[in-house]
Amino acid sequence: MIEVSTDKSRLDVPFVQNFLKDIYWAAGRTREEVQTTIDASVCFGLYLDQQQIGFARVITDYVVFAYVMDVFVDADYRGNGYASVLIEAMMNEPQLQEVKIWRLATSDAHILYKKFGFKALAHPEKMMEYIR
Repeated sequence: MIEVSTDKSRLDVPFVQNFLKDIYWAAGRTREEVQTTIDASVCFGLYLDQQQIGFARVITDYVVFAYVMDVFVDADYRGNGYASVLIEAMMNEPQLQEVKIWRLATSDAHILYKKFGFKALAHPEKMMEYIR
């Protein structure tokens, strides 16, 4: 049975860190850093028969803005629609229903996010960033 939970105590932090340490957007992230990001986010664990197979997190103020980060499904379980289950649960999470603006960055999952209403920025020229 597939299940999504926001219960942080269920998260397999070593599993999450092991995936993230090798992926392009989080390469080298330590277990301590992963735990800090979990503590500061609304987290979603994706479970198949009680085993964690995926993860996502949202940074938010619960009203104006939410930023989606670290979304993944373990490679052994891809191609089964589990990423859509995870994103749908995230978008329907009761504590996030007031959020007006959602953003994310992706290099390879545009088709997935378009199914949930995400689109290119209307005014990217207004966006700025600072990278330490």
